[in-house]
Amino acid sequence: MINYALIDDEPKNVKILKAMLDEFCPDLEYVGAASGVADGETLIRKEEPDLVFLDIQLSNENGFDLLDRLMPASFEVIFVTAYNEYAVKAFRYSALDYLLKPVNIEELTAAVAKANEHRRLRNVNRQLQNLIFNLRSPEATAHKLAIPNADSLSFISVSDIIRCEANGGYTHFYMTNGEKLLSTKTIGEYEELLPPDTFLRIHSKHIINIQHIKKYHKGRGGFVEMEGMYTIEVSARRKAEFLSRFGF
Repeated sequence: MINYALIDDEPKNVKILKAMLDEFCPDLEYVGAASGVADGETLIRKEEPDLVFLDIQLSNENGFDLLDRLMPASFEVIFVTAYNEYAVKAFRYSALDYLLKPVNIEELTAAVAKANEHRRLRNVNRQLQNLIFNLRSPEATAHKLAIPNADSLSFISVSDIIRCEANGGYTHFYMTNGEKLLSTKTIGEYEELLPPDTFLRIHSKHIINIQHIKKYHKGRGGFVEMEGMYTIEVSARRKAEFLSRFGF
């Protein structure tokens, strides 16, 4: 049985989410709700829930402030939020789950299933620490990205990525230290997630970090030489976008 707590300053939201969990996630056991940072901290320290549903905006407070008080955390977190592009991207960078209001039942049950799996892998502390770090870092290239594989998460600095290469439904990351990492996410997901000022998709199979380009060779599409002795083709249909990045 997984014990859970709800942190939300709107009683109506608490009532709705609890009713959904009671009906569609019967293996969860409710231990209480709180409306702010101080009473949320008291509740979590007292009840020690396995899972916390955390609203980000708590009246004039912030759910991240609550996490600050409780780190390192021994519980899983599913964030519940109105749409905020910056916050949502931060969650995705850390491979953490979030639910957009109004909460969708299928997304709710999927997030609960993932949280249960995360408890088995025991990755949550590093994920939450990574989230807080990224939210405090103004520069996207300073952020850390969680790379999921079959049974673990690796946390890498975005600036250390030289390139990404598609391999079916997987993605290989090539790093400045010579390391090669395999992610279970697609290259399309990373095209959307990585900062566009620094990363550019130059081929259906390749995303490059333009800060690590050494030389471009002209041709129908041409090809680039990257740090780390990598040579990568630029597809003909992406050539114009590639050259425009450098003012050509």
